Amino acid sequence: MSEQSDTPANISDKEIYYDQRSVALRTTQSICFVKEHDKTSMLGLLLNDYKQTQVVIVVKSKKKADALRALLTSKEFSATSVHGNHREEQQQDATTKFNLGELHIIITTDMILKKLALENIKLILSYDLPDVAQDYYNRLAFMKEMGVAMALVSPEDEPLLSDIESNMKKEIEEK
Repeated sequence: MSEQSDTPANISDKEIYYDQRSVALRTTQSICFVKEHDKTSMLGLLLNDYKQTQVVIVVKSKKKADALRALLTSKEFSATSVHGNHREEQQQDATTKFNLGELHIIITTDMILKKLALENIKLILSYDLPDVAQDYYNRLAFMKEMGVAMALVSPEDEPLLSDIESNMKKEIEEK
């Protein structure tokens, strides 16, 4: 009888870490520099490639989420906004439709994104960069490394981008 090794042959010597920073380093990311007043136009252009894809757009305010929902639905995107003004049943309904593929775009804030159990996210689009770099990494973690991340960065957002890149010790590719 041959002896078996205690170490499986298929285990890599390199350990994989799952903290947010490590996930951010392994996630495909890009940024688009754009003036604040041009973000909605750029959003429409970017989303044309993702019409039938599960997309989460993260914004800083409920008002902005509702405005983007109105804009995207007028352009025939399957989109809804989900934020703190919506009842839990509405949030759950949007989550269910998104996970079933009946709804393709959810526009939300960081606070509500944490509460939603979204699956199969293919694109996280940071319409607004978060004020805290850790929130950016948290956004990426929701994709479970199955999608890509994009961010629209205005001149006002550049200090926030600098913090994010500094914490990652890596520059994000410009698209």
